[in-house]
Amino acid sequence: MGIKMESAIKIRNLSKKYSDFHLDNINIDLPKGCIMGFIGENGAGKSTTIKLILDLINRDSGSISVLGKDNKKELTSVKENIGVVMDECFFPENISAKDINLIMKNIYKTWDEQKFNSLLKNFQLPETKIIKDYSKGMKMKLSIATAMSHDSKLLIMDEATSGLDPIIRDEILDVFLEFIQNEEHSIFISSHIISDLEKICDYISFIHKGKIIFSEPKDRLLEDYGILKCSSENFKNIDKSLIKGYRKNSFGMEVLVLKNNIKGNYVIDKASIEDIMLFYVKENNK
Repeated sequence: MGIKMESAIKIRNLSKKYSDFHLDNINIDLPKGCIMGFIGENGAGKSTTIKLILDLINRDSGSISVLGKDNKKELTSVKENIGVVMDECFFPENISAKDINLIMKNIYKTWDEQKFNSLLKNFQLPETKIIKDYSKGMKMKLSIATAMSHDSKLLIMDEATSGLDPIIRDEILDVFLEFIQNEEHSIFISSHIISDLEKICDYISFIHKGKIIFSEPKDRLLEDYGILKCSSENFKNIDKSLIKGYRKNSFGMEVLVLKNNIKGNYVIDKASIEDIMLFYVKENNK
């Protein structure tokens, strides 16, 4: 018998209706010890899903468990184990990192002052400068340092690397990879910077117009999809069930395909996660 993997986040048939948007019956499973990237266009439902996971808004139906606990009834019992970073910094502008340390000591029983100070050093954040004088990148690093300095087993990040320069993003990705070395730890991260996710994620979930298009191991996606180049004439001969999206250009066609079942002598390039998403979105917006 296979070992049953525990889930850090388990979402079943989750729905939420607004007048202009419907999160439609979504299912996501983040196995413990893994990083899942959550991708989709603006307005696809990423932030809504994250707010539902954190029980910040009410769902219409479905169930969510976080670290094995029902997120409606038992979320407070795992509060110490969840680190959250949203795309805005929520600290008051007139305090410093030093003050945050004192505040957090009173909020989290498991607050680790040493860890916090070493992350501040690592991220080159001045302890006594007030947050108002921090750049966007510094504020983001401070939020991440705070999220990681209590007994966090699960990090939930909404656009945590957006607006940061590539060098800072790289530093932060390294910190995430280090965090995940402990197999009790997991990360759920939404981002527009899909190349970042491709570097670090084990799983990718893609949401489009409130529906999950796929939620799969990243390596399997990279293995299954390819971009086939051919003439418009040859395009007609490709098995339609293997086509997931296409675009016309001056040289002919570029086609996103499930490459392992393609018959015939075609040129098929690798498809990145970003390619897969863009072809899907383009195909479905026609």
